[in-house]
Amino acid sequence: MMDYLQISKEIRKKILKMNYLSQGTHIGSSLSVVDILTILYFKILKINPNNPLEENRDRFILSKGHAAASLYAALAQKGFFPDKILDSYCQDGQKLPGHATRGSVPGVEASTGSLGHGLSMASGMALASKRDNKNYHVFALLSDGECDEGAVWEAALFASHHKLDNLVAIIDYNKLQAFGRTNDVLNIEPLKDKWLSFGWEVKEIDGHNFSEIEKTLSIIPFKKGKPSLIIAHTIKGKGVSFMEDKLEWHYKNLTQEDYQSALKELD
Repeated sequence: MMDYLQISKEIRKKILKMNYLSQGTHIGSSLSVVDILTILYFKILKINPNNPLEENRDRFILSKGHAAASLYAALAQKGFFPDKILDSYCQDGQKLPGHATRGSVPGVEASTGSLGHGLSMASGMALASKRDNKNYHVFALLSDGECDEGAVWEAALFASHHKLDNLVAIIDYNKLQAFGRTNDVLNIEPLKDKWLSFGWEVKEIDGHNFSEIEKTLSIIPFKKGKPSLIIAHTIKGKGVSFMEDKLEWHYKNLTQEDYQSALKELD
């Protein structure tokens, strides 16, 4: 049986190292999605690191592209490219930009970070799969703050209208965004009811419970003829106690002391 906890710890260590070396940011945003990415990349996604552009592969779009460190780390852990490339993260003139960028390394399906665009791209890919009589699925991981964007709701209407039951959207509901609590900045509740009214089938889960994540992702589509939405309740900075649910780790840099303390917790 695969040890998801150990895989997630290794991915978190990679994220911390990348951000420490680069003095990058968005650490909390990256850590909150690690457990979701662990199940996607090591259980659910039909992908092949040795053939990353295989025509019938599943597609994954990290719409919250500022959490690129989590995607790069997961891809390296899966074997898409050597770990040493991670050391170039956010370094001038190097391979890994601070936002997810297609063409930087194998496995990145789209350049993202202009929030609200990822679900639109994923919807287009899912429609293409249907029209080309392919059987791949498309997964898009959004932030909760991203749901402030009108483009998200346009894509939600589009996906339900076209009955894209090969599309799965996951909202990383860590309840913090750049400048405060998500529902203080712009209240998105009742979130589940909104998506249901837009014609999606919706499930809510604990985004850090591996068995719950795996079980939910294993039963897609939730309903034939409807796109599937997962509201994953998560904790910003998950895995490092002094970062958990702390707004400042949206932008704060790691000191050497922070870095060593975080690694010690994960070990």
